[in-house]
Amino acid sequence: MSIEMGGLFSKSKPASRVTAQDKAVLQLKQQRDKLKQYQRKVEQTLERDRQLARSLLKEGKKDRARLLLRKKKYQEQLLEKTDGQLENLEKLVHDIEFAQIEIQVLNGLKVGNEALKEVHKVLNIEEVEKIMEETREGVEKQREIDELLSGALTEEDEDAVLNELDEIIKSTLPEVPQDTLNDVQLPEVPVDEPVKEKKPQKVALEA
Repeated sequence: MSIEMGGLFSKSKPASRVTAQDKAVLQLKQQRDKLKQYQRKVEQTLERDRQLARSLLKEGKKDRARLLLRKKKYQEQLLEKTDGQLENLEKLVHDIEFAQIEIQVLNGLKVGNEALKEVHKVLNIEEVEKIMEETREGVEKQREIDELLSGALTEEDEDAVLNELDEIIKSTLPEVPQDTLNDVQLPEVPVDEPVKEKKPQKVALEA
């Protein structure tokens, strides 16, 4: 039962995005790092052998010093070979990484071209030309209508239009009953002028 529940609620692992090229680059970089470690080790050995050869010469052990220097020379040749191998590894890593970038660019171009083809299917040349022609005809027709409306009416026609407009406005307003206007009594307007009130005068108090 627990196994089934675990299977129901367990999250599916995301698909790995690591490509074969990524693995190859990783292996090449690991080899590069190993070569660099080997170079550092050889360089330390060369310096130690150089100091030891000097000590042997001071002690008069020329044959041993000579043998040690021959060993040192061989290691120097190996070091030169590792330099060439390291350069090849670096170049190969760079080429693979650049090829991956090129693939991404090409994939982007491919997607873009497919999208552009779909757009062209919807809007082909004939359809675009038809739409543009219809638009031009519509604009031209509207311009002709505007010219007719603006130039065909005389001054009398304009007055008639204004009068008709006033009639339409009046017809849309609600009518006021005449009886209501007669029953309304307005207050009488006073005839005499209003008397001004006298202000009380201030009396000065004696000190």
